[in-house]
Amino acid sequence: MTQFAARSCDGDAPLTHVIFGAVITECNLVVSWRARPRGFVALMGLYESNHLRLERLAGDLRGLPDHSVSRVAGDCTLMLSVCARSPYTSELLLTYLLPGTAAPGAVERVPDLRLRVYHDARVLEACGAGVAAERELDRRWNRNQMVNKWLEYCLERGHSFLRGAVSRPTG
Repeated sequence: MTQFAARSCDGDAPLTHVIFGAVITECNLVVSWRARPRGFVALMGLYESNHLRLERLAGDLRGLPDHSVSRVAGDCTLMLSVCARSPYTSELLLTYLLPGTAAPGAVERVPDLRLRVYHDARVLEACGAGVAAERELDRRWNRNQMVNKWLEYCLERGHSFLRGAVSRPTG
């Protein structure tokens, strides 16, 4: 995460942006998370990117309705549901609604991803289930990179929960 603060210069010079000293060490590393460094710092950058993409897709993540639906011509229906809310986090479910093959009128939810938003840190983590043989950092990296690419794809297809959000009571 790169953080900037405004600092005025002498005279009529415009504002410049300087990097806080606390993050200088991280900022000197010229490595993009897309280069798959698979380190903790890169994972946090990926979480931040996920948050920014979902925010573009859905707006204010603290004020999401319980259920939102996005429909775009030529693509599947995308649904975002809030499963739990607390002052600093929210649990979300993001899924495509696909026509079911088992029964007429049935709907399949694929990929049915569970997401956790950390509002104060402005990061979004894809939560997973199951245990794999690989190390935890690798599992988190793979899940979150998949979410990042899917959110980018949904935005490119024109999905948005900002217009026509459907709010339904839970229960």
